[in-house]
Amino acid sequence: MSGSVFFLHMAGAVALLLWATRMVRTGVERAYGNVLRQRLRQTLGNPVLAALTGLALSIALQSSTAVTLLIGSFAGLGIVTGLSGILAVRGAEVGSALVVKILSFDLTLLVPLCILTGTVIFLATERRQWRQFGRILVGVGLLILSLEMMGEASEPLRQSTIVPLIVGYLSDDPITAFLLAAVTTYLFHSSIAAVLLLTTFAARGIVSPELGIVMVLGVNLGSSFIAPMLTRSSPPSYRIVPLGNLLMRGLGSVVLLVAFIVFDPSLERLGSDPADRIIHAHIAFNVLILIVGIPLSGLILKATQALVSLQGGAEDDKVDQDEEIQMAETSALDVSALDTPHQALANVTRETVRMCETVEFMLCRILELYEKADRKSIAALAAVDDTVDRRHAAIKLYLARITRHEMTEDDARRCQELLGVCVKLEQVGDIIVRNMLAHVQKKMERGVEFTSEGWRELAGFHASVLANARLAFNLLVTQDTETARELVMEKDRLRDVEKETSQRHFERLRQGTEQSVETSSIHLDTIRDLKQINSLLATFAYPVLEERGLLSGSRLKAG
Repeated sequence: MSGSVFFLHMAGAVALLLWATRMVRTGVERAYGNVLRQRLRQTLGNPVLAALTGLALSIALQSSTAVTLLIGSFAGLGIVTGLSGILAVRGAEVGSALVVKILSFDLTLLVPLCILTGTVIFLATERRQWRQFGRILVGVGLLILSLEMMGEASEPLRQSTIVPLIVGYLSDDPITAFLLAAVTTYLFHSSIAAVLLLTTFAARGIVSPELGIVMVLGVNLGSSFIAPMLTRSSPPSYRIVPLGNLLMRGLGSVVLLVAFIVFDPSLERLGSDPADRIIHAHIAFNVLILIVGIPLSGLILKATQALVSLQGGAEDDKVDQDEEIQMAETSALDVSALDTPHQALANVTRETVRMCETVEFMLCRILELYEKADRKSIAALAAVDDTVDRRHAAIKLYLARITRHEMTEDDARRCQELLGVCVKLEQVGDIIVRNMLAHVQKKMERGVEFTSEGWRELAGFHASVLANARLAFNLLVTQDTETARELVMEKDRLRDVEKETSQRHFERLRQGTEQSVETSSIHLDTIRDLKQINSLLATFAYPVLEERGLLSGSRLKAG
């Protein structure tokens, strides 16, 4: 096999591995993301539980970077402390290492099983969670298939005369090998993919265990840079957790590299198989950093905070104010395009999408306030609704000026659609601020808490509404029939879920659960408000379905 053919096969295998990992991660995020976030918030107060939760979440998402970014955002919003966030990320790194161990077993039989089952589930139902579960299964099947492809692609390297020279050079120059692994991992944006590639080479005798361990330490260094680079333009409080992880994991990899070179320890305890030695070294490194990091986490946090303050940047409040000012001042409503209605309507679509993003932020933020709120955060969210109102007023005036010009039938219909969407978005903002924020304030003043079951129901219902909101916002741009059908079907499903939730709540009231009695009105009113928001957003689908003849009266036609 020529070099170009080898690189083509190996690049294809690595690309499939990265894509399959992304399929699994996005499937989990879409189906269970909001529930996982709620569970994460509940456990981050305890350092041990924080580490265990980070571990479990990393296995589910198959990405420690995704967990780092998620926890970093929680720390930025003040939902968790930086200390708990750093420990949760350390647990996530251990979870990511365990994923490599799981994938090292012979899972060949799962390839056809996962792909077949996942495809059948995905095509057989319109329910979002089931379709995403099918997506996850297909992703797992493709991930295992990519490992087989990597193994087959690397087989000819055994007979290569050039590879031993390269490997020999890297073995004699561990610093270069360490840095090469770090750069490769950063380019992959995945430590799992990088370690699996190393183990594939080690299993075929291409890379020695000693060189593999040096490069695994480089993988950990490169991986620790990903999240800090992705959050480099974020507010200071959002960067603390990613930078804390970089200090612990990055410095730890450098220290252990020096120790490995100086002391040249025996590798017998890591197993007899070369690939196993590399995997076990990867796991052992991250477990060691977690254990050592527990007593040092306070010091690391202080060092990270000092580093962030040295980097400058405005405080969170100032950033929020600047973003709000920018949002109010910039606009896609170009007056010079009014003479061309089609172009002007495109501008309105852009502005409406920005309005959608603001409403999505409000919808995400409101549930966080149900869990932890103060008067300052309540006032800040109420101020965001003023932005929605300003955009709504500006769009209405702009549309009114468009209608003074001659328009085609399609443009006139689109004009009415966009006006209706803006009205619905403004109503959603009002529900969040006038109704749900009032519930938050009532809960805060009374000092009451939901039961664990009640909170799970509320968080799950909110997660469904948020997922439907994102569907509706995407539909505004794509005008996709299948998305419109799914949105209307989800409206019917949520109606049934709301009934079941209310029944379970009343059952807890009959049982005399004190917490349920204290929070009864807040619980029921919140569910009602979320249902109303979902109904408003579901109307985004009606113009699309009506245009294609898929509505019967106000109902979705079968088929």
